[in-house]
Amino acid sequence: MQYLHEPAIPSLPIEGDVCRFPVHRIYCVGRNFAEHAKEMGATVERGQPVLFTKPADAVVAEGDPVPYPSATSDLHHEVELVIALGRDAAGVVPVDHADALVFGYAVGLDLTRRDLQARAKAKGLPWDIAKGFDASAPLSRIMPGPYPRSERLWLEVNGTQRQAAPLSDMIYSVAEVINELSKLYRLRAGDLIFMGTPAGVAALQPGDAFRAGIDGCIEFSGTIAAP
Repeated sequence: MQYLHEPAIPSLPIEGDVCRFPVHRIYCVGRNFAEHAKEMGATVERGQPVLFTKPADAVVAEGDPVPYPSATSDLHHEVELVIALGRDAAGVVPVDHADALVFGYAVGLDLTRRDLQARAKAKGLPWDIAKGFDASAPLSRIMPGPYPRSERLWLEVNGTQRQAAPLSDMIYSVAEVINELSKLYRLRAGDLIFMGTPAGVAALQPGDAFRAGIDGCIEFSGTIAAP
């Protein structure tokens, strides 16, 4: 019997290291900046964080073109701090122990097929297909070490600023999100956590050039390619 070949493990470059960061899973937090929640028509309240996932092979490494996805005419950018876990969790992680799991951080885009999301929301249906598609997670290299906590997160498209806010504006902290995720999943080394986006999300078109970063910490750039 002929078997399919084993797929390669998705990975990202690590700053200052010849080794790469193997990606296990991608978790995402929705509505973690109050102004973005408002622009999406959501009530801003501190209850349970909104959590969803993307497939590990949705990552697009820095320098690679980002293909415009199929089945949409309204692709939106959402710039985010991304946390990279370097250790497995043993059960539920207490908030005050959560930072011990963190290997480093990156900046990334949570790309969203907004038209598909809007249709699903209108019918009360899940919106996985709006978030978890191929190449929906362009990312910078991984920066080892402590993650930034109050610096400005920003995104420019074609040289014009689209999004910007201090990380201190996040409703849920990194440690709180790790704690909540660990109640639902077995967190593993190689997991990535997208921490939510500021206000200013808008459409991207084929040919657009973007540049994203966190002041004084990291930045990366890329282009949206034709489908």
